[in-house]
Amino acid sequence: MRLTILGGGGFRVPLVYGALLRDHAPGRVTGVTLHDLDPARLTAVARVLADQAAGVPDAPEVRTTTDLDEALRGADFVFSAIRVGGLAGRAADERVALAEGVLGQETVGAGGIAYGLRTVPVAVDIARRVARIAPEAWVINFTNPAGLVTEAMAAHLGRRVIGICDSPVGLGRRVARTLGADPDLARFDYVGLNHLGWLRGLYVGEQDLLPGLFDDERLLTSFEEGRLFGADWLRSIRSVPNEYLHYYYFNRETVAAYQQAEQTRGAFLRDQQARFYDEMAHPATPALAAWDRTRAEREATYMAENREAAGAGERAADDLESGGYENVALALMRAIARSESTTLILNVPNAGTLGVLDGTAVIEVPCRVDADGPRPLPVSQLTGHEAGLVTAVKAVERCVLEAAESGSTRAAVRAFALHPLVDSVNVARRLLDGYRGVHPGLGYLTGR
Repeated sequence: MRLTILGGGGFRVPLVYGALLRDHAPGRVTGVTLHDLDPARLTAVARVLADQAAGVPDAPEVRTTTDLDEALRGADFVFSAIRVGGLAGRAADERVALAEGVLGQETVGAGGIAYGLRTVPVAVDIARRVARIAPEAWVINFTNPAGLVTEAMAAHLGRRVIGICDSPVGLGRRVARTLGADPDLARFDYVGLNHLGWLRGLYVGEQDLLPGLFDDERLLTSFEEGRLFGADWLRSIRSVPNEYLHYYYFNRETVAAYQQAEQTRGAFLRDQQARFYDEMAHPATPALAAWDRTRAEREATYMAENREAAGAGERAADDLESGGYENVALALMRAIARSESTTLILNVPNAGTLGVLDGTAVIEVPCRVDADGPRPLPVSQLTGHEAGLVTAVKAVERCVLEAAESGSTRAAVRAFALHPLVDSVNVARRLLDGYRGVHPGLGYLTGR
């Protein structure tokens, strides 16, 4: 089985390859093609993978290419993890938004809209080429904003594109461990959009353990989300939100923390990864050791501004482990290729799961997956405030899709103006002007 990774020079690719190295079962991935536009980054990541594979006799063969069509030929699975504009683009997204006093995070608010506007046209081109060159391949999308990009690609690939994210996985596993349950045996009632979801129940057998969490102060403040949101707020909403909802529930505090920070998250990662790739330009650099050191720093500083705003302190050791997107990707490929039925939280078309959205809207919910692909499982319907946020953000995503398809500046302004974290049409207009000034890739937005 062959896997193609788009964005193959990306820093997190070794996580995926590490998961593949642990899989020795029949039908496993035996060949990996890394595709990237930057040959130097491809070379650097290939060196890390070679170090990982040392001593593993059945390690998947790795090849690299900058030719997209070549990368897609013969692929059974295509893992999409591209970053249009690179980390410099992410840093610019944050800077332009903060200048207007609004959030510039890469998937939430103004920054997420800017990222979507420049990513969707590229993702659509990839989808069309997959449909032409590798029509039987399944596309696993991790490119952010993951739900929006998956919906854009689904217009051309149908059900053969599936979005994944590590946030719901990490949330569910942390809460299960906090309640003394085996995360692998628990059933999660999780519902929403990508980076906009809530854990509404955690079942072991027929018993929902989650209500017991809200009655125990010690348990409520013993894991990352409890410290981030606070026990009182979690008791108020009677659910555990995805960590990204901190940007909504504590927006003013988070924006202030970002404005006061020495560097935004995007600028930190831009500089940190530039140092890593510069270091890797020297052939004598121990590749895997350099990567491990950089990753540990990256994980330890994740959502630092939010934790500062919440007074949550440093991340606990148990929270530094990866949320597990690479393991989700591997489990997804296994389920489809080997018909190993499993349940995963995925980004898939609604298909009647949530009554407040139409059938083609991509949502993030538990799915049963086998050789026929994923099927959404029944979940709790959204409460009033949840439905309000989800429908508002989905309307914003649809404006981004319209703008990307037509080049409409009006649709782009609507996307900014309608977002719950942007409070002014005039700010929306200035945001679009600001982003077009720093991102040449948004030059296509010229129509009315």
